Amino acid sequence: MNRKESNIIGIDAINIRRGGGVTHLVELLNNTNQNQHSFNKLVIWGPSSTLRKIDDKPWIKKINPLQAEKNLVIRTIWQIFKLSAEVKKEGCSILFVPGGSYAGTYLPVVTMSQNLLPFEINELKRFGFSFMTLKLLMLRFTQSYTFSRSNGVIFLTEYARKKIKNIVKKKEFKTKIIPHGLDIRFRSSPKIQKNIISYDNLNPYKILYVSIIDQYKHQWHVVNAVNILRKEGYPICLDLVGPSYSPALRRLNSTIEKVDPLGQWVSYQNEIPFNELHKSYANADLGLFASSCENMPNILLEMMASGLPIVSSDRGPMPDILLDGGLYFDPEDPKNIASAIRKTITSEKLREDLAHRNYLNAQKFSWQKCSYRTFSFIDNIIIS
Repeated sequence: MNRKESNIIGIDAINIRRGGGVTHLVELLNNTNQNQHSFNKLVIWGPSSTLRKIDDKPWIKKINPLQAEKNLVIRTIWQIFKLSAEVKKEGCSILFVPGGSYAGTYLPVVTMSQNLLPFEINELKRFGFSFMTLKLLMLRFTQSYTFSRSNGVIFLTEYARKKIKNIVKKKEFKTKIIPHGLDIRFRSSPKIQKNIISYDNLNPYKILYVSIIDQYKHQWHVVNAVNILRKEGYPICLDLVGPSYSPALRRLNSTIEKVDPLGQWVSYQNEIPFNELHKSYANADLGLFASSCENMPNILLEMMASGLPIVSSDRGPMPDILLDGGLYFDPEDPKNIASAIRKTITSEKLREDLAHRNYLNAQKFSWQKCSYRTFSFIDNIIIS
C-alpha cells in the first residue's frame, strides 16, 4: 500500500477549549498544506466550540463526542478509556496530543509542551496552598507521564526543552523545537518616535502590558515602577489588558488604590477579543512584558511584530525571543523596572532602534512555518 494512502493522523483536542491552545490548533490546521506531507487524512476529536473554528477541508474529519461538552472529569475518563479505541477505529497511524496530557493506551504518540508553569517549582510557590497549586502539580504529574511515554515531544523554545528534559528522565526522547507563529494582522511598521517632552498628562506616553493578571505576571510591580516615574515628572500612563486570576487581581487593585486612587494614569481592561488585540498594540507607544515564567510568550511576539519598542522581564525564554530588541529588567524589582522604562522613553534613537529590530526579528515567525515543521516532525515519527 502507498505510504501516502495509508497514513492518517489523529488529533486529541478534547481539552483544548480556549486561549492560546485554541489559537495554536486552529492556525496549525488552517495553514496546513496536506500535499507537503505523508498523510492523506486528519481526524480530530474536540468540543464543538473549537471544531467550528477549524476550516472545513475534505481531508479533515471532525468528531464531537458527547463527552467533549462535559466537565473535566468526564472528559478525562473518556480520554483514558475510550479515545484509544476511537483512534484505532479510524485507522490512525499516530496520535497527536497538543494539549500535553494523555493517559490512553494507543501508541505511537506525539505531544507538545505548551505550559511551563507546572515545571517551575519557584513559580508554583507563589500560589501558596490553593486549588491552583494542586491543579498545577497534577498537570506536572500527567504531563511528565505523557512525555515519558511519547514517541516525540514538541517544545516551543530551547529553554523549555532543557527545563523539562532535566525533570523527565528518558533515554529515547525525540524532540523538536517549533515556535508558534503570528497572525499577519499584528504586523505594523514602527512609528516615528517622538521626544518624551512632546507628551503631557492630557496626551501621555502609553505603556501597554497585555497578559493575564496572575501571580507570576507581576502587574503590581509594574504599577509601582510607573508610579516612581510619574513622581519624577514623566507624562506616562499604563494600560493593563487581560483576564484575571482572582487573588492576583485583588493584589493589583490594592496597589492601584494606593498609588492612583482616582484612576488618572492606570487603566485595567479585561480580556479583549483576540481578533481585536492588534488595535491595542497599534495605540501603544511602548510594549512591556513582566512575566517570570513562560514557555513561548506569544504576546511578546505580537508586540515585536507591531513595531513597538519593548522593555521585558529578563527571566526564562524572553531574551531568547526578544534578542536585542528590548531592555531587560528584574520583574520583581519596581526600581529596576522603572530604570529600564526611563532609559527607553528618554531616547528616541534607542526606541527607534528597538522597534525596527523587533519588527525585523518577528518576520521569522509564521503559522505556515509552524504547521509545516509540526507535521514534518510527525511524518518522521511515523516512518521511524
